[in-house]
Amino acid sequence: MRRDLRRYSRQTTIHLFVGFIVLLLIGGGGLVYLIYGSGALPTYLLCLGAGLAPLLLIGLALLAIQRIADRGG
Repeated sequence: MRRDLRRYSRQTTIHLFVGFIVLLLIGGGGLVYLIYGSGALPTYLLCLGAGLAPLLLIGLALLAIQRIADRGG
């Protein structure tokens, strides 16, 4: 059995990112709900989305660059 360390690293990064997002949504949303009530949840989600959008765009751009470089094009 061979070890594919790149695949392992990629999977670990994805798992950490998904865990971080889930923690933000559930943990942060729960705290906002407890402190400010249910009326603040839409604002929380809007601000969270606006804050994560640039990170998502940068990640997608880097992924596209990596795929282009891997193809040799």
